[in-house]
Amino acid sequence: MVSRARFIRALQQQSRSRALAGAALPRATIAAASASNMARCFATSQSRLIAPSPAHGVAKLTSETYPELRRDEKFTQLTEEHVAYFRELLGGESAIIDGVSKDAADDILMFNEDWMHKYRGQARLVVKPKSTEEVSKVLKYCNDNMLAVVPQGGNTGLVGGSVPVFDEVVISMARMNQIESFDEVSGSLVLGAGCVLEVADQYLAERGYIFPLDLGAKGSCHVGGNVATNAGGLRLLRYGSLHGSVLGMEAVLPDGTIMNDLCTLRKNNTGYDLKQLFIGAEGTIGIITKLCIQCPQRSPAVNVAFLGLESYEKAQQAFREAKGQLSEILSAFELMDGLSQELVHRAKGESMPLDGTFPFYCLIETSGSNSEHDYEKLEKFLEDVMGKEVVADGVVAQDATQIKSLWAWRESVPEVSAHWGGVYKYDVSIPLADMYSIVPDVNDRLEKAGLLGDSDEFPVLGCVGYGHMGDSNLHLNVVVRRYDKAVERVLEPYVYEWIERRKGSISAEHGLGLAKKNYIQYSRNDTMIGLMKQIKQLYDPVSNNLLPPFLHVSVSSSALHHTPDTYFLLSRVLVHIRRLWDARLMEGLFITVKKLTWPLLARLEWDNEPIQVPVSPAGASKAKKARLPGCGKRSGRPKAAETASCKPTHMAEH
Repeated sequence: MVSRARFIRALQQQSRSRALAGAALPRATIAAASASNMARCFATSQSRLIAPSPAHGVAKLTSETYPELRRDEKFTQLTEEHVAYFRELLGGESAIIDGVSKDAADDILMFNEDWMHKYRGQARLVVKPKSTEEVSKVLKYCNDNMLAVVPQGGNTGLVGGSVPVFDEVVISMARMNQIESFDEVSGSLVLGAGCVLEVADQYLAERGYIFPLDLGAKGSCHVGGNVATNAGGLRLLRYGSLHGSVLGMEAVLPDGTIMNDLCTLRKNNTGYDLKQLFIGAEGTIGIITKLCIQCPQRSPAVNVAFLGLESYEKAQQAFREAKGQLSEILSAFELMDGLSQELVHRAKGESMPLDGTFPFYCLIETSGSNSEHDYEKLEKFLEDVMGKEVVADGVVAQDATQIKSLWAWRESVPEVSAHWGGVYKYDVSIPLADMYSIVPDVNDRLEKAGLLGDSDEFPVLGCVGYGHMGDSNLHLNVVVRRYDKAVERVLEPYVYEWIERRKGSISAEHGLGLAKKNYIQYSRNDTMIGLMKQIKQLYDPVSNNLLPPFLHVSVSSSALHHTPDTYFLLSRVLVHIRRLWDARLMEGLFITVKKLTWPLLARLEWDNEPIQVPVSPAGASKAKKARLPGCGKRSGRPKAAETASCKPTHMAEH
């Protein structure tokens, strides 16, 4: 990082004087300049380090860390016959990693383990299709043969959603990385889901455009994974979410059906906009294979300022002033607390941008078409907030290199947080007034629990908070020396309860994955969860693994034949569903329960006539009667076609 003195020297070498430097701002010297006619350049564009570092080694198996997770025995075990099919389908050894017929543990490790070294699965097969048609054939084969799968992009997620838990087949999208077309008039870009975000952005930069999403992990993450998790990133303040940027999509459903909605137009109001269901669905209703993205033109004039502030209240004031004074050219407003910057300093060993240390830092970016106009607005803004004592100190980048250096202090925080052994990450949305309050609250809670301290006997080093202030999106990182269940018990569900009380969201960007699956009720009510469950049931009708907080049924249907208690409990469920039948949201649940209880229903000889409900083994005084709604005359076991529709999903949801 260039020192503050070097910033000042760079200022003095410029041909025109800047009123912002010098006596006009007695409280701090800010070196300022406009980086005009410059392509956007971000830091941390290198790929994430997938190989485990000596600090933490290989992660513990997820199934051992969370023993309550059990493999559903309805799914088939992989055989060499399955591997042979995929090898023939995909064209040879380069398209698969076979750990079934030979030892390939080292090659598969990067697909089995997340980059935080928190989750590790037991996959023995990785397939790498190169086209939508190949993805379709892979999913159809897995569906027909009851093989569980996990779609995987760049594996840069934070919630364990992209790595297996047991022996699922990993479907890697890495080979679907082609850029197919770009309209230089409209800005519509068609590309494969496996295209790396940075590659797409560099392609656009050469043509004067920019990808509307930017992330610190852009050197590794795939655009398909970005859309599947509805990633927000650093530019949402300027360009909005991917729900608005995605024009069209091609996806493959769990049974292999191809959904082609690859529209390149901004307006297409013919029926339901089904692609929106896949944005943020985390691959639970299908795998995205191609995308059409609306890309804006790249701004020729970019300025970045790095500011030090004395309190979170001052940061809120600075944000309010920035929105009012910079308005149309404001493209990013990032918040970092003092500890997050100290961690970056300790991990990287570089000098900090400002001479002193502050409790809070803000990074402001402006992007526009007129360098003189943009700089004048930024200059007036800085003069105003310095004069009002909102900002204590700051620097402004002089060129593209210094822009990259300043951004590195923000973008490096997620990765260096795991530098000491591990990190518990909570990507949340909280109303701005309370957004940072959760950090000291969690810190105090960990300290009172005796888990936070300076020596190695304490698992926790401390809590840091940073994120996108423009989106009310905070990244709460609990930096640890090692992963510890005691820490997890103190954090969860406390963090989610804290957010629920303030009407926030437990997942702002990265989705639920495995980490937050059981906590969805803290951000979604029963009605919303019921509707999500019905959507899942519609797109993946063979699923019996419902979205939380519904009960996960993992026993095989044969177990229903020999357990009197099961007869009684299931029949009571059917009676209860009949009572609630008029509530439309119960319809999907009834269909699912009916499918899961075919062996029971076949024995009960149900008809249009009332059913004799089995008596509880504990001894009920009399049996009750109930009529199943919407059921025609049936007898015996269900037909073959009906039985086939009751198979569990191949899309692993654990």
